[in-house]
Amino acid sequence: MTALLAVEGLTKHYRLGRSTTLRALDGITLEVQRGETLGLVGESGSGKSTFGRCLVGLHAPTGGRILFDGRPMPNPPDAAFRRRVQLVFQDPYGALNPAMTIGTTLAEHLRAQRYGSGESIRARSREVLDMTGLGAAYATRYPHEMSGGERQRAVIARAISSHPDFIVADEPVSALDVSTRAQIINLMRALQRALGLTWLFISHDLGVVAHVCRRVAVMYLGRVVELAPREALFHRPLHPYTQALLRAVPIPDPAVQRARLSDAPPGEPPDATAPPGGCSFHPRCPRASDLCRTTAPALTTAASGHFVACHHASLEGATLWSAH
Repeated sequence: MTALLAVEGLTKHYRLGRSTTLRALDGITLEVQRGETLGLVGESGSGKSTFGRCLVGLHAPTGGRILFDGRPMPNPPDAAFRRRVQLVFQDPYGALNPAMTIGTTLAEHLRAQRYGSGESIRARSREVLDMTGLGAAYATRYPHEMSGGERQRAVIARAISSHPDFIVADEPVSALDVSTRAQIINLMRALQRALGLTWLFISHDLGVVAHVCRRVAVMYLGRVVELAPREALFHRPLHPYTQALLRAVPIPDPAVQRARLSDAPPGEPPDATAPPGGCSFHPRCPRASDLCRTTAPALTTAASGHFVACHHASLEGATLWSAH
């Protein structure tokens, strides 16, 4: 596969007053291969959603480059770029206009993308409603007349309506119950196969990520600290933060769960307006050394396709992933 999207040294800083800067993204470099689903995981506040919104052009990066299909992302993004890159939001109800029917919502979106004539817009709207399992009858429904799963299907229908190549899915199933979550995941996978889509799947649910993603990137305080194929990351995590995330996944054995949680790193993530020097994880890391406190580790190759940003990356203490 070839890279559809490449990010080089991406930063995003927000000014909070005269002397305070929030470093939401702090130098991210990675590629998303054409046709794959890349998972992006990390604690709340790690910068996952900011990264996704930079990729679709909702937020302008402070520095670095975003290359889409080998070309720099337009600034500001033009209509051609917006047709090829779409976003699925976490809250489907908040992403839909409550005063518009689903059919009107789809038509407005396609008109903004300069899709074509009114008849072609109506035909495409019916087509994507069928593709997402809703059917043409849902064109006359308002968001409040639909369930959470149906609303998320409508949001996905809007995202695929302009024939995109790349979709950022920002926590697309976190607001849904377990059975509906499985249906939406299966829909996304079916659409990927049928349409050749490339997904960035942002989630805090490691079980879902393990099920749908071929590769996974782990973010901590605005940086990617580990990037690996799914099997390697879940069964042989190298970064202590990744290991801590896996240990935090609950399992139905109280004794084992207590032992796992006792190994969790202490404290909370540092304030992004005043990040620690060196490795940003060192205040919580059991393997931190003087080198970690003074020098930020680069994301380097640890094995074939496996990258980690840690001076003391090791399998020691790693907890193998269990889907049970």
